[in-house]
Amino acid sequence: MGSDSEAEKPHQKEKKKIVALAPIAKPLAGKKLCKRTLKLVRKAAEYKCLKRGVKEVVKSIRRGHKGLCVIAGNISPIDVITHVPILCEESDICYIYVPSKEELANAGSTKRPTCCVLVQTKPNKGELGSNEQEKLKADYDQVVAEVSELTSSLI
Repeated sequence: MGSDSEAEKPHQKEKKKIVALAPIAKPLAGKKLCKRTLKLVRKAAEYKCLKRGVKEVVKSIRRGHKGLCVIAGNISPIDVITHVPILCEESDICYIYVPSKEELANAGSTKRPTCCVLVQTKPNKGELGSNEQEKLKADYDQVVAEVSELTSSLI
């Protein structure tokens, strides 16, 4: 009887994630795209071309910086991030929702849960070698292409 409840625990956690999602969390990344996106966020954090948190992301977007905006879908209260997708659309920046703010923070090398991050297209000059920059750009392009495809299918 103990083994049944242990087998159900991971499934119950998965249900909680889905139930806690905000109703505006569209386009939401699937499992594969979510993994790829979080991997990109992890690399961007490593190479110092990542903006974390609503304030930093909004400031960067208003300054004209381009990139990929990754927003957590389980934010409460939802009013904290409702303006971010609108800003992204006005600035022609792709954005995607991921299910968990904790996973997003973990990928972004932060201990605190993070509402949103902006993966910038161009890292700071002199930070990366050309080989590393090409790898990051290739991953970035792949994720942006998938996000664009997902977004166009929703319209």
